[in-house]
Amino acid sequence: MSETSSPVDLLDLVDWRRRVGDLYRISGPDGLAEFRAARDELLRTHPQSPIQEGERASFPGIRYFTADPAYRVASRLEPSESEEEILIETGGPDGDIRYGRAGTLAFRIGDADCRLTVFSLIGYGGGLFLPFRDSTSGHQTYGGGRYLMDTIKGSDRLCLESRPGSDEVTIDFNYAYNPSCAYDPHWACPLAPRENWLPVPVEAGEMSYDPSEAA
Repeated sequence: MSETSSPVDLLDLVDWRRRVGDLYRISGPDGLAEFRAARDELLRTHPQSPIQEGERASFPGIRYFTADPAYRVASRLEPSESEEEILIETGGPDGDIRYGRAGTLAFRIGDADCRLTVFSLIGYGGGLFLPFRDSTSGHQTYGGGRYLMDTIKGSDRLCLESRPGSDEVTIDFNYAYNPSCAYDPHWACPLAPRENWLPVPVEAGEMSYDPSEAA
């Protein structure tokens, strides 16, 4: 959002974030399918959608991996091995953004032990942010990686389940989603640093977007 954004743009952004947060409150046996249908509709119709305006009317919806319960995994948020801040590039006018390391998620995918750093945006309410890449990136999924959660924007309730007083969590990669820059290169997005590149495929969540499919 630029400094010259109009009041309408600012209100639309508030509405967009509220609606995204509402998606993460969809529950029930068909919750994932309903979530995906509602997300497609939001991307197709909302003025703050990262889908370029000329493509929205013909937007066919996101390509998703088939839901797989194997990618809903038990994990533990452990203290980070490093307390150093990290600068994550956005590739846009925001430049590098400073994050702290909030902790490390340790879990298994198949037979592989995996670890991902969870970041917190410095000076912005202490929210948790988890970008990642995996061996599908640049092939089946967006080359810059995907996000699993961004609690400041409300995109977390269904993919990060926790209990008060416990460091044990359940994370669900079926809700992994593309950053906005995957749909429009004019957006600037912080992407996964090297420490969050997984050596295994995560065949869950959103796949890459091809604008030619919206023709």
